[in-house]
Amino acid sequence: MVKPMSNHVRRHPMSKTSALVSAMLSLLSIASAQNTLTTVDTDNNPNQATSSAPLTLTLQDALARARKNSPEYRAALTAYGLAKEDRVQGRAALLPGVNYNAAFLYTEGNGTSTGRFIGNNGVHEYLSQGNVHQDMSLQGIADYRRTQAAEAVARARSEIAARGLVVTVVQAYYHFVVAQRKYETAQRAATQGQHFLDISQKLEQGGEVAHSDVIKAQIQFQQQQRDLQESELEMNRSRLEVAVVVFTDFNENFSVVDDLQTPEPLPSLPEVQAAAAHQNPELRAALSALQVARQEVGVAWSGFLPSLKLDYFYGIDANHFATRQFDPVSKLSVRNLGYAATATLQLPVWNWGANRSKLKQASLRREQAQVELTFTQRQLLAKLRTLYDEARAARFELDSLNQSADLAAESLRLTTLRYQSGEATVLEVVDAQNTATLTRNAFSDGQSRFRVALANLQTLTGNF
Repeated sequence: MVKPMSNHVRRHPMSKTSALVSAMLSLLSIASAQNTLTTVDTDNNPNQATSSAPLTLTLQDALARARKNSPEYRAALTAYGLAKEDRVQGRAALLPGVNYNAAFLYTEGNGTSTGRFIGNNGVHEYLSQGNVHQDMSLQGIADYRRTQAAEAVARARSEIAARGLVVTVVQAYYHFVVAQRKYETAQRAATQGQHFLDISQKLEQGGEVAHSDVIKAQIQFQQQQRDLQESELEMNRSRLEVAVVVFTDFNENFSVVDDLQTPEPLPSLPEVQAAAAHQNPELRAALSALQVARQEVGVAWSGFLPSLKLDYFYGIDANHFATRQFDPVSKLSVRNLGYAATATLQLPVWNWGANRSKLKQASLRREQAQVELTFTQRQLLAKLRTLYDEARAARFELDSLNQSADLAAESLRLTTLRYQSGEATVLEVVDAQNTATLTRNAFSDGQSRFRVALANLQTLTGNF
């Protein structure tokens, strides 16, 4: 056994040396990358000097930045802003409008007072008037109410987008936190694997274990090295996901706060149901959409009803641009400044069935909106119960997962000691190492799962 053992001892330091060189090269490349990275907090101070120090983000910081950078959320806010302006325009259409009209009409003269065209009032005609115009119709009222309901729909959809953005940020944020934890776990496992490999080599040198134990320990160590590399890859990938959501300049030089150690309390189901009944944006959007459809029916009905237009004019409409002029017929000075008023009543008589067709379209939209509202209500009840059960199960499992991680760590320690004293096999140690890694990762996944489940539940209820 001396020759194989000496060969293995020669190979192993070489593998440690190559690993050390690789680690040093990695550290040098990371340090070089960090020296080239700069952090500019453009959200708070655009003139802030660049710095290589990483920016520390909390979850609230990430949410605030994501609200400024998310195109979907900004699109929902834009739609809400457009709907608000539609309501302002609809209200303005119900109120009197004031305009000023100024015009000059020139007609070729023919020796008469009117000129060559009999429809004109003279060779020169000056128009300078103020006009107050008012449209009075049920269609304008129905249009205004429709814009009010459409604004409520846009407001609810913007809130839906805001809560959906919270879920997206929470998923990316805690995915990165868990990825960092798993990387630390993989580092710890690799260190333990190296320690166990050293123990098995020493025991083999003392003739206490077979060379197969060393081979198994080396295979385990190599697997842990591969797991470490994969966990580092996943950590870097999750970092990029957060950078895309949070930053406008794709900044990778940041760190996040790990607050998974303090899980939030979960309220009771009746409290959650009460919050969903009053604060659910999807239900409000469906109700407002039904109101929009009903007002569209009112707009269609107004096509069968009369409308009234009123105009009041004050100013001059004369052959001279002056408040007074000389009348050659009466030989008197005539006052040009005056007023006029018109009232137009329009009665719809026949339009080849267009109004009836519009009414039928509006009625179909109203029926569809009613169906969608009832479906949303049923879907809300089912979704609420599903998400609450998910959050409750995730919260209930946290204590068990934490206890399992502690037990696995203690089992690994005891099994390693038993192996050193010859009471345990190499397979037991390997199994204890794998179990310790799995339970630690499962506990981190469980904490992240609860936070994500809580964020999903709050899309229906709002913040607790």
